[in-house]
Amino acid sequence: MTTLGQNLKINGDRLWESLMDMAKIGPGVAGGNNRQTLTDEDAEGRALFQKWCEAAGMSMGCDSMGNMFATRAGEDPEALPVYMGSHLDTQPTGGKYDGVLGVLGGLEVIRTLNDLGIKTKHPIVVTNWTNEEGTRFAPAMLASGVFSGKHTQDWAYEREDAEGKRFGDELKRIGWVGDEEVGARKMHAMFELHIEQGPILEAEKKEIGVVTHGQGLWWLQCTVTGKDAHTGSTPMDMRVNAGLGMARMTEAAHQIAMAHQPHAVGAVGQCDVFPNSRNVIPGKVVFTVDFRSPDLEKLTSMRSQYETRAKEIAEELGLGLEIEPVGHFDPVTFDPACVSAVRNAVERLGYSHMDIVSGAGHDACWINDVAPTAMIMCPCVDGLSHNEAEEISKDWAAAGTDVMLHAVLETAEIIA
Repeated sequence: MTTLGQNLKINGDRLWESLMDMAKIGPGVAGGNNRQTLTDEDAEGRALFQKWCEAAGMSMGCDSMGNMFATRAGEDPEALPVYMGSHLDTQPTGGKYDGVLGVLGGLEVIRTLNDLGIKTKHPIVVTNWTNEEGTRFAPAMLASGVFSGKHTQDWAYEREDAEGKRFGDELKRIGWVGDEEVGARKMHAMFELHIEQGPILEAEKKEIGVVTHGQGLWWLQCTVTGKDAHTGSTPMDMRVNAGLGMARMTEAAHQIAMAHQPHAVGAVGQCDVFPNSRNVIPGKVVFTVDFRSPDLEKLTSMRSQYETRAKEIAEELGLGLEIEPVGHFDPVTFDPACVSAVRNAVERLGYSHMDIVSGAGHDACWINDVAPTAMIMCPCVDGLSHNEAEEISKDWAAAGTDVMLHAVLETAEIIA
């Protein structure tokens, strides 16, 4: 009988080779990847993942949001599956590891079980969630959101990209509309391996982050309206400057986040200025404020204070203002038993580790509402992500996948 000993590890070289092979699909212009959701490149990446899964003896299922489920059978046909997964889609200037490590790490776990002839009571499923990034079709974590009941499929299908193309149409175009009902699958548990996308683990010289919580989020889209006017001939005291309003509201977001320390962040990361001409005072600006915290009270307070302060700024400058929430989820507390399985795995393997809060949203945050869930994080160089220079080491990738292997086996129950 196989036991969960320190020597039970995945094949790190094989995992790294798979990561590099997937990175050849949708290459970026600066060494990373541009494999945005529901593009031809996404379809090619999906096909390669399916090929690998079937070669590993798994059967592939797909639901009507395009979520992919590769299943390794368990010994008990009545036992609910243990899931591993993340996403294969990337940012337009994305890295080779964000999301991809969690999917291909799951595949490597299965390959290792096959190599060692390990059987489990529960089936094990590796998942590729559709449109986690949300960069082409907002919001992020769209398909896992439908799976967990946060969004309806009809609403998701109507999401449009910058060219007016609909999610549902593009999913059909690339041939990945599955026949399963979204959310019909039941889970025993789910584990998501992910790069940290922040600098803490590397700075603390830790190989593994045991993720206990996920930050909640508010995205507030602000539309500020003023009056287009010539920058050279309009007196300063006669301007209605939407750009000035945005500048002061951006500073307000920073000040409010700083006032809610510790464990609170806020910034403006996206804006559109109209008419965006160097000699025209902006008559309209649309920008999004991103507030996050693992503390619901702080998250709620930041939104409330910002809306009050932004309205005051608009009134002071004679500007129009509309604020629309365009993204939200409450802070997440991951399942204690799943977190314990991760911690047990790290300690069994002897990797350095620390508890950590996820600063980004992940599919696991939605799935946690419908099944016991936990996350595992590995460091990334300088905390850099959503950037083509995103980098991790082969050893970090292997260590994170080793932990997932052990946590999944503890949860799926080894038979032989």
